[in-house]
Amino acid sequence: MAQAPVLHDFEIQLNHIDRGIEQKLHVRTARHSSETVARVWLRMLAYCMNWEERLAFGPGLSEPDSPDLLATDLTGVATLWMRVGKADPAKVQRAADQNSRARVCVLFESAQRMEQFAQAARDEKLARLGNVELWAAPEALIAELAQDESRRAKVSVTIVGDHVYLERGGQALDGPLVRGTL
Repeated sequence: MAQAPVLHDFEIQLNHIDRGIEQKLHVRTARHSSETVARVWLRMLAYCMNWEERLAFGPGLSEPDSPDLLATDLTGVATLWMRVGKADPAKVQRAADQNSRARVCVLFESAQRMEQFAQAARDEKLARLGNVELWAAPEALIAELAQDESRRAKVSVTIVGDHVYLERGGQALDGPLVRGTL
């Protein structure tokens, strides 16, 4: 019998300076039984980077072809389709083809993982990935956050340009968000 997912609650004070966003968010997400705490934090960072009305977590690991984050407009058309962590270039290209009006993004846990994705896309000659946004999270920041496995967290997240500043329990962390290209 499969283990039940573990719920994680986040109280987030989000300040996305470049986008003019200042929001208090209460976010609840389920952690799949095979998911690491680091991946949960990576999903939360992706959520903060791309926050907008109607942004929701997808089924993630339960349905590997589905996005980890999905935002839709009022008609139900996808405006953001996002994968977090390890991604298959062919599946991302298919998602970009199927969601032509959406921003399609991938946030990787490291710059190395992002480069592996880009190299695999070049090797497979996937030409239509040029419009997909590739990002790598600060690896040390995610590793530090993942050391605390508590299911509740109160954090302040500030994003300025391509840099993220995070405060949790009096501990200040920061790091660069690295953009990738194909």
